[in-house]
Amino acid sequence: MARVSSESQHPDDSGLSRPGSGDLKSRVLGLDVGARRIGIAVSDPLGITAQGLETLERKNKRHDLAYLQQVIERYEVKEIVVGLPLRMSGAEGTQSEKMRAFAGDLAKRFNLPVHLFDERLTSAEANRFLRETELSIEKRGKAVDRMAAVLILQAWMESRALER
Repeated sequence: MARVSSESQHPDDSGLSRPGSGDLKSRVLGLDVGARRIGIAVSDPLGITAQGLETLERKNKRHDLAYLQQVIERYEVKEIVVGLPLRMSGAEGTQSEKMRAFAGDLAKRFNLPVHLFDERLTSAEANRFLRETELSIEKRGKAVDRMAAVLILQAWMESRALER
């Protein structure tokens, strides 16, 4: 049975396979989950870089999970990282509880390891970067979600690389 692990700045090694360890097709899926959209990113097969994919406009749980299943199959995903929204103090709130529940749903549905990773400041960092572009506000919103997913996944992979 897949399990959900919670990780912040210094994730523990819970015995789960690391991106790029052994299997050249051990891609990791990164998600920045919001009420209206899910930003999606996927690692390269070696688990070194993260690339953003199309942002999912949320409809309902069934639709969202079906879409994510297609992404998981297409990219041969072996692990999932979900951004965990924490307060600046590091405390968890209502949104954190929702992400824990969502991560549990993903683990049950896809039977894959799901990791929660501290996402503080990723949306702010993505917004700051995108303000410098000439994207419309609507396009910027979708791009922020995608970029936040990339930042979450990239930070998670880098934290794992430091453990090696």
